[in-house]
Amino acid sequence: MAMRWLIAALAVAPAVTARTSLTEALAKIPRCAVCLCGNAPLQQNITECVLASCTIKEALFTKNITESACDRPIRDKSGTLIAISNTLGVITGLFVLQRFAFKIFSRIDIHLDDWFTLLTTLVGVPATVINRYGLPPNGIGRDVWTLTEDQITNFGRFFYVMEIIYFTQVPLLKLALLFFYIRIFSSTAESVRAWLWATTVFTAGFGIAFIVAAVFQCDPISFFWTKWDGELQGKCMSINAIAWSNAAISIALDVWMLAIPISQLKQLRLSWRKKAGASIMFCTGAFVTIVSILRLKLLVDFGSDSINPTWDNFQITCWSTVEMNIGIICVCLPSLRLMVIRTFPRVFNTIYGANSRQEPNNTDGSKGGDERRNRDRTRGKADEQDEMQLVPVKEDASKPTQV
Repeated sequence: MAMRWLIAALAVAPAVTARTSLTEALAKIPRCAVCLCGNAPLQQNITECVLASCTIKEALFTKNITESACDRPIRDKSGTLIAISNTLGVITGLFVLQRFAFKIFSRIDIHLDDWFTLLTTLVGVPATVINRYGLPPNGIGRDVWTLTEDQITNFGRFFYVMEIIYFTQVPLLKLALLFFYIRIFSSTAESVRAWLWATTVFTAGFGIAFIVAAVFQCDPISFFWTKWDGELQGKCMSINAIAWSNAAISIALDVWMLAIPISQLKQLRLSWRKKAGASIMFCTGAFVTIVSILRLKLLVDFGSDSINPTWDNFQITCWSTVEMNIGIICVCLPSLRLMVIRTFPRVFNTIYGANSRQEPNNTDGSKGGDERRNRDRTRGKADEQDEMQLVPVKEDASKPTQV
């Protein structure tokens, strides 16, 4: 009897939409039927039946009625996204500001890797704004049946923009790192530089291809955020396939870009301590790769015909935000290292200082050599001893490359 009452109430839900309020609709479901709320198989069968018999809008209304009748709590995790985005956005901005401020005040030249880091950050600013003022008010982290039609459409529109921003930031961040490698390995073998430039060209092409795919994934473009109600005509590429291929190529590039500098360390004119420091510096990029791999598991159902996209896409949005911000922070770490070394030269003298073979003490036992080294560390020039000298053993060490 209780089941018949519940099914009857679901059957009249479309009519209820036009004639009665939600309160009156809930009154049609007897309290004796609430025991069915815990019957998961029955709930699944009812959902499948409603989706097969009703329009999307009617199905969402029906789902809202049943969830309310079962006294289910209204889920909302949007605050988590706001906290993550705001916190990482501020930290990332401070790292980039430190990078440029240090180089400007130290009179160190600003190079391509610096400009691409800044460009990556600026492209991410709209994403931070959307994570605060676009997605949360329109349902991210909430159940789609608790939203209005306008909210669902707006969510799709903002999510579309976020996809394009992500596909733009990924290659820009890699290009910033590649230009950094090209600069610090300027004195290495031509084959290494050729590989780095080839990787740079491939990364640029990879980025352009996926940006174009993201922009034109639906025909018409607006179908991306209007297709949810099933009332309009259009077609879209598989966003799941696009996301998976992008992630796979991105991770492969990360591994390749990490292997190139690590493979060259044994050929560099560095003490073992400096080689260890250089290895740690290069491996910071591995953090981004780890985040990308963790993000992969969330792509299994991404872009599928989810009946609850605002809830299901919450985690992928959070992890994408973390990935991009952590990436920018990592590429700023070398400049932070230089700033710390120059601020506390005596503390880091043992680790990063020139060894006795490079600048021996005076033969009369004075400490002139040490004083010169300490004095050199305080100078605001790009060619001082605190810079990482990435020079091949067989090359002339008179032209150190600066990090």
